[in-house]
Amino acid sequence: MKNRRQDKILELIVQYDIETQDNLIERLQAAGYPATQATISRDIRELKLSKVMTGEGTYKYVRPAMAETTVNTRFNSALVESITGVDCAGNIVVIRTASGMANAVATGIDTIKSNEILGCVAGDDTIIVVIRDAGTAEKTCEKIKSMIQMM
Repeated sequence: MKNRRQDKILELIVQYDIETQDNLIERLQAAGYPATQATISRDIRELKLSKVMTGEGTYKYVRPAMAETTVNTRFNSALVESITGVDCAGNIVVIRTASGMANAVATGIDTIKSNEILGCVAGDDTIIVVIRDAGTAEKTCEKIKSMIQMM
């Protein structure tokens, strides 16, 4: 039961922005996993979950590897304003930036260290990002589009 509950916790923190242990307990109970605050606290410690700030200024639980990515995303958020467009074709994501900004944005992308991103090449105002597969490329494209809209 513990392993299934912890797997469900990992699934929930990816699916939802869970800010508190109470939020997590509510989500677990709704999914059919009754748990106490003490149990959840122990699970969080065992799973080595961290809290990071979201783009909206709230906090959420993330896995340790996600915490690293979120820090890098904060770095990239300063560069998001220079992105003027994004599109994908197959496993390629094409990012358009303000003139002269592609290299800086590409450097930010390279710091993410995602297994899904195989690499990127930057020109003056265009970046080509090679993603492992087309499905992930589409998700990456949508994520970048949503980041642009938040600015």
